[in-house]
Amino acid sequence: MSDPRELSVSTFIAAAPDKVWRVMTDRMAEWWCPKPWTVTLDAIDLSTGGRCAMTMHGPEDETMPSDGMFLEVVPGKRFVTTDAVVRDENGRLTPAGPFMIGGWEIEPEAGGTRFTGWARHWTDEAVKSHEEMGFTSGWGAVAEQLKALCEAD
Repeated sequence: MSDPRELSVSTFIAAAPDKVWRVMTDRMAEWWCPKPWTVTLDAIDLSTGGRCAMTMHGPEDETMPSDGMFLEVVPGKRFVTTDAVVRDENGRLTPAGPFMIGGWEIEPEAGGTRFTGWARHWTDEAVKSHEEMGFTSGWGAVAEQLKALCEAD
């Protein structure tokens, strides 16, 4: 059953899942946002409950900081984040203004890897806003950047 509040992109990558996972996690700054945007990884603790904070930088000096946490990390399979919960200065969990839960998943497929990125939203308005922000083109570009990195060498 499809979720009407989920947006997703998927692509086949001609590389083994272990290589795709290494690139996804070790080279995140190289594929995370669509070029010409770049990202600074401010605090990445790739573990369930770990912090996921970064700042995206646009070509005209735009900045888009985000902070949240990893809800789930299954090595070699997926990581899932949300901006609905952050850690305060004392390390305690604190609610934040939720926009989405995002997932980045891989599965073996036909001698390579199927990558899927998805975003699930709390409200219809958030889905519409994310679509209008360019979800399909943006996350599609990110998937293609990941694919290019994984298929290089």
